[in-house]
Amino acid sequence: MRKLKKTAKCQYCGKDVVLPFKCNYCGGHFCGDHRIPERHGCPEAWKAKAPREAPPISNHGWTQTPSYKYTISYTPQAARIFGFSKIELKHLLIGTLLVLGVGLTYFLYITDSTATPLIIAGLTIAFTLSFLLHEIAHKFTAQHFKMWAEFRLTMQGALITLVSVFLPPPFKIISPGAVMIVGSGTKETVGKTALAGPVTNLLLSTGCILIGMVTQNLFWFVAFINSFLAVFNLIPFGVFDGLKVYKWNKVIWAVVFATAIVLAAYTYSPALASF
Repeated sequence: MRKLKKTAKCQYCGKDVVLPFKCNYCGGHFCGDHRIPERHGCPEAWKAKAPREAPPISNHGWTQTPSYKYTISYTPQAARIFGFSKIELKHLLIGTLLVLGVGLTYFLYITDSTATPLIIAGLTIAFTLSFLLHEIAHKFTAQHFKMWAEFRLTMQGALITLVSVFLPPPFKIISPGAVMIVGSGTKETVGKTALAGPVTNLLLSTGCILIGMVTQNLFWFVAFINSFLAVFNLIPFGVFDGLKVYKWNKVIWAVVFATAIVLAAYTYSPALASF
């Protein structure tokens, strides 16, 4: 008696097949035309494709500690409005002492008869404030635009300023550090932040001119120092504030730069009379 071969139906089209193909993903049996997952609408066909992202991992109530550790040397904190960190205050203190030393040795060369120790001390403080307010203006403006900003000493700048303490005028350079800014700023916000420092010096220069007109010519020297700092920082080159302002708005840069030059020229002769 002849033995009949067993057949099976394709689960997709119903065709009788002697040797059906078994799908490795859904486990169904199909004919040769519908053996691949795409041909029989396999519900588990996604398993044949590479996942675009790793599936979520369930912790089941426990957490795994990574087997490695690393150290981040420096990470800026979120921008704060008009605040100072402890590290920044230390850097500002050292920078202020360096500038104070330069200012004190500067004013010791004054030969004016009215230059009493009290006057020299006052002018030295005013000279130091010129530096501090310049840097703080940069900082607060950057913080106003939601950027992280803190003053930091630089090794080269601090050493140059320290050497300047022992040099006679005019061999004095004040550059102990700068305000470090981190954040996504536009050309306008960067330009305004850079402009804040020189404008502060121009306002101080104008104030000292008004005081010098009614009191004594020693204030003319502080006025000249501030206007000179504004001119120096507004040079449109390298890392100076002037280049950032120039790239943002050439008209504003030209007006402020010209104002600084006029004030420096106007206060130069009265400042020399203080020596």
